[in-house]
Amino acid sequence: MTLPLIPTAVVGSHGKPGWWFAGVQALERGEFGPADLEEMLDDAADTAIRDMERAGIDVITDGEVRRLDGYVDSYYAIIRGIAPIPVRRKAGPWGYDQQTRYEAVGRIETPPGGLGIVKEFEYLRRHTTRATKATCAGPLTFGSRIHPGTTYKGVVDVAERFAEVINEELRDLVAAGAELLQLDEPARGNVSGAEMARLFNMATAGVKAKLAFHVCFGNRFGRSRFARTYAPYFPGLLEARADQFVLEFAGRELSELDLWKRYGGGRELGAGVVDVKGFNQDTAEDVARRIRRVLEVCPAERLTANPDCGFGWSPRAMCNQKLGALAAGAALVRRELTGAR
Repeated sequence: MTLPLIPTAVVGSHGKPGWWFAGVQALERGEFGPADLEEMLDDAADTAIRDMERAGIDVITDGEVRRLDGYVDSYYAIIRGIAPIPVRRKAGPWGYDQQTRYEAVGRIETPPGGLGIVKEFEYLRRHTTRATKATCAGPLTFGSRIHPGTTYKGVVDVAERFAEVINEELRDLVAAGAELLQLDEPARGNVSGAEMARLFNMATAGVKAKLAFHVCFGNRFGRSRFARTYAPYFPGLLEARADQFVLEFAGRELSELDLWKRYGGGRELGAGVVDVKGFNQDTAEDVARRIRRVLEVCPAERLTANPDCGFGWSPRAMCNQKLGALAAGAALVRRELTGAR
């Protein structure tokens, strides 16, 4: 599909409507059966798709609305060979130390049908005429909360096993017609850029599609998990066979653009020009101003404008307002560059 100059895209997740949360609670109380859940999730995907289309976004997802318990927690519920470890702190303000962690108790496997991302993508493809993107957590994201136990030698071995699992999912996505695939990984600090790239390459080996690599500082409840700097990961990160890097800039006041000027030659950049962790209302001019700054280090032909991260922890109204500003701001800069009215 032909995209405009400086196309707009989402990173993955969309702000969910209030009835989505009510439906999940009904499921937990035993008031929803499988058919009720399927109907609710189809409606939620339809809503996310229509919201993105109405906002004017060029490359969309299904909003990741079928992932009921956070970005990877839903997968932990179906992955075989792991067991939960009791959470040590449950009271008080939420923090990352309250996330359930797991221990490998056998070989890590997925159920028949894999992680379910293929089904998500197939529904998306049937319900939009826009360009699409399929998203999947990366090996480090999956492995970061799993202790190796006695089955694996260490956390790297766990991540390598997930790279194999992800590779199967990505191949199935390509077979289903996906042309743009994005892996999401954390900038966790104790893993080098070269190691992140090696695991990305394992997960995408032989996958015939355009590949995007989103490096995230964490976004649960709008809170970062890791130090918000990309400097330690360059230039090693560039060893990844990624066509596009999707990076956060808006929430960091456009810091570290110089890294892309120094290292990004020849690659596409998905630049975060909307701050998903701030409750402020972005305007089209805010977005346009940020895009102009990014254009100082990246040619328009290799630039996609997107939010810093997903909107999964954002109110839907806030999400839609920011997506509208994203599309309008990109259109404003596009007109400046092309002279179109």
